[in-house]
Amino acid sequence: MKASTFYRIAAVLLLLFAIAHTLGFRHSEPVWGVDALLGSLRSTHFDVQGFDRTFWDFFVAAGFSVGVFYLFAAIFAWQLGSLPVATLALMRGTAWAFALAFAAITVVSWRYLFIIPVAFSIAITVCLTAAAWISTKQVAS
Repeated sequence: MKASTFYRIAAVLLLLFAIAHTLGFRHSEPVWGVDALLGSLRSTHFDVQGFDRTFWDFFVAAGFSVGVFYLFAAIFAWQLGSLPVATLALMRGTAWAFALAFAAITVVSWRYLFIIPVAFSIAITVCLTAAAWISTKQVAS
């Protein structure tokens, strides 16, 4: 397969990941028994540089920020998949940094999250690594 195919697959997975994360990160089940904790996060107010904020505000901001970065990564992967082989060769460092960043996200997901983000992270990392590897190999040939 070509590097562009792997970048396009990664882009679709990243888009799905962005949507799922953005829609799901604030969800909790009553059986988890976290209602009191979430209530505390929502009701504990403090002043931060002149703004009244809660811990819930920080949680929501961090969650939406991750969703935005996943969306950016999806667009970026799609754009990488559109580049000619010669141009992609000039972006070798960027391609490998992208793959390594998702390898790190995979490790974080494995350590702190659950199977769905772990599976998405692994699949995205494999696609980005394969694309970086193939694009390097295509230029060397």
